[in-house]
Amino acid sequence: GVTALAEAAGVLGVLLDLVAIDEGWELAVEAAAGEALQAVVIDNPRNGAAALAALESNDVAGAVLALGRPQSSPPVAFALPNGLADRLTGGIDVARGAPAGLRLRDRVRASRPDVEELLDLLFASTVVVEGSWRQAMEVALSQPDHLVVTKQGDRFGSGGWRIGLGGTGATGVALEEAESKAAFAKNEADRVAGLLTAAVSAASAATARSRQAEEQRRQTTAAYDKAIGLRDRSAAQLGQLDQDRDRLQARRAEVATQAHSDEAKAQRLRAELPAVENEEAEYLNRVEALSLSRTSLEERTRAVTQARKELEVKAAAIGQRRELLLSRQIETESRLGRLVGEREQARARRVGLEAAIAEVDELAQRLTGLSVTIGRWIEVLEGEHRAQSEAARLVSAELTARRSERQAAERELVEVRERRSRLELSETENRVRLEALTEALRRELDTEPDVALATGLPEIEGGVGPEARVRDLERELKLMGPINPLALEEFEALKERHDFLDSQLDDVKTARRDLNTLIRSIDEEIVGVFSAAYADVATNFVGLFSMLFPGGKGGITLTNPDDVLNCGVEVEAKPSGKNVKKLSLLSGGERSLVALAFLFAVFRSRPSPFYVMDEVEAALDDVNLSRFLSLVEEFRQEAQLIIVSHQKRTMEAADVLYGVSMKPGGSSKVVSEKVEGRRVASQPLIDLRSSGQTVEPEQAEAS
Repeated sequence: GVTALAEAAGVLGVLLDLVAIDEGWELAVEAAAGEALQAVVIDNPRNGAAALAALESNDVAGAVLALGRPQSSPPVAFALPNGLADRLTGGIDVARGAPAGLRLRDRVRASRPDVEELLDLLFASTVVVEGSWRQAMEVALSQPDHLVVTKQGDRFGSGGWRIGLGGTGATGVALEEAESKAAFAKNEADRVAGLLTAAVSAASAATARSRQAEEQRRQTTAAYDKAIGLRDRSAAQLGQLDQDRDRLQARRAEVATQAHSDEAKAQRLRAELPAVENEEAEYLNRVEALSLSRTSLEERTRAVTQARKELEVKAAAIGQRRELLLSRQIETESRLGRLVGEREQARARRVGLEAAIAEVDELAQRLTGLSVTIGRWIEVLEGEHRAQSEAARLVSAELTARRSERQAAERELVEVRERRSRLELSETENRVRLEALTEALRRELDTEPDVALATGLPEIEGGVGPEARVRDLERELKLMGPINPLALEEFEALKERHDFLDSQLDDVKTARRDLNTLIRSIDEEIVGVFSAAYADVATNFVGLFSMLFPGGKGGITLTNPDDVLNCGVEVEAKPSGKNVKKLSLLSGGERSLVALAFLFAVFRSRPSPFYVMDEVEAALDDVNLSRFLSLVEEFRQEAQLIIVSHQKRTMEAADVLYGVSMKPGGSSKVVSEKVEGRRVASQPLIDLRSSGQTVEPEQAEAS
């Protein structure tokens, strides 16, 4: 709008440029005036209507303030509720309808009388409350017809309530200018960094190619060593399988021999059994015939019966042993069949491994040839690198010599310019002096210089010669000093410089006022944020300390509550049963618990989705570790905790475990393990060779 009305009739300028505001009242004036501060002031209503028409024709939005409009009636006096006037600083002048000594109109001045009338109209119903926004809100509620503002920029009126300024203000303009300068500086820095990066990349290209070739050679050597190790392990496994086969065959022969021996013994016992039975029958017949020898026969009968029972038990045992040996023979034969099949598989696998070893040998030969080729490439690249380094050194030396020549030429040029300036100044002085003498001859003696030179020398009073008189006059001229013909131009330049410095000084003062205002607002915001955070942390620290130290007492206090920006925070800790004066007298575990209490108090006051801790429980004993884990269990419900630890109990409380391992000569590897039921789900290691199973070398290494 200002640009569109630059050539319109009656334009006096923007209202903000036509007024002066007392220091400290800028926010209140901006809150009361609103967009009127950025409106274009027109000298009369007719020109104001023409300005609005010009804005409409150009399709541009803008605001116009026309002078000479009829003013509204003066504000109506009002009375405040009982007790409210005593709570407002400065009191209330009920007759005038505004707080005494706080009229906003008195803080704004204009450079024109007609603009003064416009200010009277703008701030006629404005009331300034030198207090908080709550007091200003009470005044606005009691008098809704008035506009109530504060020195902090709060605004309360019929059009709505607002805390702080809605627009950017002067500080916003300064901020935009600073941001534009910072963006320009960043672009320049990025451009210089890009040039530097390009130069460094060009210088390190040869080194990178050499390192890449060396890394490829190292990887090839490692692959060859791994293949050799795989071949050795396969040969060892084949030898072990052959030994197991020989041992099982020997065991089979022993079992067969034992089975034949047991069978012969069983046949012999079966052959003796009928004879024993016949003898028992004869013995019974003799008992009936020989009753006299009954006692002896009974004893013999009992003996024979006992022997029979023993023979029956032996026969039953031999039968069971025979069945057991038969079952073991069948099992051995089946196992020997499996071993024969496994042997065939091992033989086929051995053939495959020998073929793989042959391929590995061929690959090793090819890699040897590639290593030789890569060595040649490395030598060529090193030669190119040395040539480039030598060329860079020569260019640097030539550049240094050229810089020295340039500096010498610049110094010589400066000296020539200084001599030329002195000669021009001397020539100018001589020319001015000649012109002055010529003018003096024409004005005072009414003669030309040629006539004066042809005229003889006059007689000098006192008997002094012309040469001596000339020396006296030259001495007097020297005492008077040289004439500076450029004095007027220098004066104009110095005056222009003085005016420029005055304007710059005014800008600096204005910027300083704006920055002080911004600093005060930022300090107030910092104090508010810090005070709120301190109150929350102090409350949470007391609860967490009593949780980690049952029966203890702890808290945090400010060293200087009156100066929050420069004060420190003191931590008070008193475990149960101890009377310590300094935190340094606590044990290592107690100091760790105090630090953890403060840390988790901050976490609880300002929650975060992630918390990372590095061995914070290293100095804790079992009891204190249990308290720490209970605290972790409480926080894990609302956030994710990442803890670096060597404590087994801390690992058991985790949901997921991550470990980093690295083999000799290899790269690091991250191993993760999920926890089922808060316990690590691990499986026992099994010796696969003892169970007769085969396993690949990679699987064996993984086990």
